[in-house]
Amino acid sequence: MGCFECCIKCLGGVPYASLVATILCFSGVALFCGCGHVALTGTVSILEQHFSTNSSDHALLSEVIQLMQYVIYGIASFFFLYGIILLAEGFYTTSAVKELHGEFKTTACGRCISGMFVFLTYVLGVSWLGVFGFSAVPVFMFYNIWSTCEVIKSLQTNMTASGDQICVDVRQYGIIPWNAVPGRACGPILENICNTNEFYMSYHLFIVACAGAGATVIALIHFLMILSSNWAYLKDASKMQAYQDIKAKEEQELQDIQSRSKEQLNSYT
Repeated sequence: MGCFECCIKCLGGVPYASLVATILCFSGVALFCGCGHVALTGTVSILEQHFSTNSSDHALLSEVIQLMQYVIYGIASFFFLYGIILLAEGFYTTSAVKELHGEFKTTACGRCISGMFVFLTYVLGVSWLGVFGFSAVPVFMFYNIWSTCEVIKSLQTNMTASGDQICVDVRQYGIIPWNAVPGRACGPILENICNTNEFYMSYHLFIVACAGAGATVIALIHFLMILSSNWAYLKDASKMQAYQDIKAKEEQELQDIQSRSKEQLNSYT
């Protein structure tokens, strides 16, 4: 076998679908975890400076956000390992189906592991649908604040009315208690908040984090289709393997019978 044939054989064993899903999963998780972590920090800073000057009013929120940041670290570590494991399982299944290792055969343990990955990926996919929906909440909140600022700017530009009475009350979202001071921002103060780098960065980072969560959902759905297909291939391969074993055994028995018949015929002659 030449070099070209060896390269073609090696490339034939690469699970391209699993590779694409792994890259998409890593990208989505990285965007969600990295951008979400920075956006949460910026959100706390905005609340402390403009909506809740008393630290005791948002102490619970700060603890929850800090806990969420630790959860983000765990999510990033888990999906890094899980993506590598699923990619390795894709290599295993591709090699098993295409018989790149000569006498390599599927086992009941391998099929059981593939089925377990199907179930686990399904559970993770459903969970990430919830994460995707949850990540859209801060985007909605920041969008409302941004759209209110745009209304104030349009009023000032057209000089039709004053924007001092247009306010955003963060307390209505439930993230800080109703006794938080000041709790809301109006007119020019709200416009100044929208012009800060923290607001601009947090808003766009939450959008990117939401997109990353959506990309992770797509990657897990892709993984689920791949794993289901691979499990079906392994199941069919095991049946074919059992059939070939039985056929080989019968052929061996037939050869033994023929050889004994020839020996008996030779002894008679």
